[in-house]
Amino acid sequence: MKTRKPVLPGQLSDTDLRLLRIYRKVVECGGFSAAEVELNISRAAISIAMNDLESRLALRLCQRGRSGFALTEEGAEVYEATLQLLAAIEGFRTRVNGLHAQLKGELNIGITDNLVTMPQMHITNALNALKKRGDIRINIRMIPPTEIELGVLDGRLHTGVIPALKTLPGLHYRLLYEEESLLYCSHQHRLFDATGISAKQLAACDAVLPAYAQTAQVKTLHEPLKAAASATDREGIAFLILTGQYIGFLPTHYAERWIGEGLMRALNPTQYRYITQYSAITRKGAPSNLVLESYLEELDLLIQAEAAQA
Repeated sequence: MKTRKPVLPGQLSDTDLRLLRIYRKVVECGGFSAAEVELNISRAAISIAMNDLESRLALRLCQRGRSGFALTEEGAEVYEATLQLLAAIEGFRTRVNGLHAQLKGELNIGITDNLVTMPQMHITNALNALKKRGDIRINIRMIPPTEIELGVLDGRLHTGVIPALKTLPGLHYRLLYEEESLLYCSHQHRLFDATGISAKQLAACDAVLPAYAQTAQVKTLHEPLKAAASATDREGIAFLILTGQYIGFLPTHYAERWIGEGLMRALNPTQYRYITQYSAITRKGAPSNLVLESYLEELDLLIQAEAAQA
């Protein structure tokens, strides 16, 4: 006896699934005419689809004609199998969507110091939204930008937030903020109440300079100043400015608390000003991570909402 060759030796295609969905609706409606409205396609298109499906399966699925619509025995079995298949597909979709709704895992993130006072609060709000989506453990490391870059590249960190001073080929950059910085002195400094301050007066003052990487533009603004101290982060710069002995650059959002209390003032803000861009970084080609993807999704929504309001 000759063995019959299987008619479905390969994988089911999207076309096969479309034909089966049409077939299910035809059976449930009791014929081609009644299915036209449900499927929103013509009777001729339905007929073509049924012929294609029968050819694909090498089976006669239904009788149609003047005597009406009726399933063959094979057609009834294919209908039952179709229901099982489509139910399984929908179950898979529901289960995967459930994973998105009930996240579980860790997010390891590295952040450059003193960004918590940024008014946009993109990081805070994105972490808030992420935490609401599931059982997420968030681990934050406040470390220098170079360490954040290395951590993301070697997989110790899922993502990081750093100043966009340079780009590395192995990282993807997502612009988050533009941060303004001005030159400040404290209320105890001799220039605090001065007016018409000249570049010569500023150059004569002891200044605290950053001991971390800066753009060429920022270095140019620091060059005329008298380097009398250094600090590895913005908090260190603030400490020294508040002694009353030094002037130095700080982000406006970070200095705002002391400005409001009358403890600092900006010096010649139109001339001594610069902008630093901050980016969220991820590793290119990193393994799929649903927690990270969900965090980035929330971050993108916030960035898009801000852009729409601009």
